[in-house]
Amino acid sequence: MADSVRIGILGDFNTEFRSHHATNDALQHAARKLGLKIDSEWLPTSALNGQEAEKKLESFDGLWASPGSPYQSFAGMLKGIEFARRRDWPFLGTCGGFQYTFIEFARNVLNIKDADSAENNSGSKSIVVYPVACAVPNRKDKAPKLSGAVPEIRLRPGSYLQSFYGKDKESVTEEFFCDFEINPEFEWAAMEAGFPVVARGPHGEIRAIESPTHRFFVATLFQPQLSSKERKPHPVILAFVQAAADWGKKKLDDSVLE
Repeated sequence: MADSVRIGILGDFNTEFRSHHATNDALQHAARKLGLKIDSEWLPTSALNGQEAEKKLESFDGLWASPGSPYQSFAGMLKGIEFARRRDWPFLGTCGGFQYTFIEFARNVLNIKDADSAENNSGSKSIVVYPVACAVPNRKDKAPKLSGAVPEIRLRPGSYLQSFYGKDKESVTEEFFCDFEINPEFEWAAMEAGFPVVARGPHGEIRAIESPTHRFFVATLFQPQLSSKERKPHPVILAFVQAAADWGKKKLDDSVLE
């Protein structure tokens, strides 16, 4: 029988969101490739801020902060991400999950208590996530948005992210559907918090961060789940599921020893 891996998906599932269905599918693609059984569960952000939330999160082997901002609970999403960062749980954040990862460590590691996204209209003076500056070329509408396949995402040599794609890979093409990105004025926040930028757009825009000191902690503005296929699972999601499987096995082995 295939080993079972439990993945908790932080977010408010919406049947109308392609990305949410793609998240479920991409996990299954990776699991079948790795010969594993995936047990995934969506965790509404409103349920992540209660007293029992941490115990619930502990029951999963990996956590994925999904797209879908603004979330039903701003605080709940931040709590879920904080758990993964603080407890060193395998973690992947994509699109909105990437943005809130940036907000979480700006608030809780760098102590910028009002760090926020422009999307929330909070009046904060520390807007670390703001509307995209460079939209995808040839869009018919005039509203800035990253949407569709965007080429020339440059990978940082020697990063974990690059290793997932292949050590000789210098750039990749990924899919976006996003109105907001990281404010470059706060790039120092990522470096100071120990989360270096590991992927950039054509003009240096921040497209991914990772923590080299965590078991697996990667967040991308692009959505790897949108390009995952049954016969070709996305390499980032493969790496995430493998890390979750390894962590689940270690937890089980440790509990036996106790």
